[in-house]
Amino acid sequence: MRRGRQRGKDCRSENLPVFVTSSALAIIVYRLPWTWKCSKLLMKSIHAGLNAVAAILAIISVVAVFENHNVNNIANMYSLHSWVGLIAVICYLLQLLSGFSVFLLPWAPLSLRAFLMPIHVYSGIVIFGTVIATALMGLTEKLIFSLRDPAYSTFPPEGVFVNTLGLLILVFGA
Repeated sequence: MRRGRQRGKDCRSENLPVFVTSSALAIIVYRLPWTWKCSKLLMKSIHAGLNAVAAILAIISVVAVFENHNVNNIANMYSLHSWVGLIAVICYLLQLLSGFSVFLLPWAPLSLRAFLMPIHVYSGIVIFGTVIATALMGLTEKLIFSLRDPAYSTFPPEGVFVNTLGLLILVFGA
């Protein structure tokens, strides 16, 4: 985050913002007026595809974070950010798997789909909110660990920038 992309460095964990964006696009794809005239199957496929891309990026990112921690002798799964983040990714994957098997594959009866749809929608929104909360915790954690001189508590420009980014993420998630 602080040094930008570096040649020769493993930047797979930088996929996390793309994961958040892809999952948001997957959520709103049904809400865009110009998509209302498209076929239901096309919209389901786009929704599932964007969620699948987001899930793949999330898995790649989580693996990269664990590998980075292991290489640099940093403990894994000690912070609230890591706990909530892993819960969010696991729930996201379960939501994707259940949504794919119930809503995209033709085997599920309409009564089951009708019953599960409100649960699927509500769960998706809660999971996305959890992802946004995890992103905000991650930004704060990174700042606290990274800003030493000047300290984060002295309100340095980098802290102001990342706090502003956090507010924008919050608005994006709203």
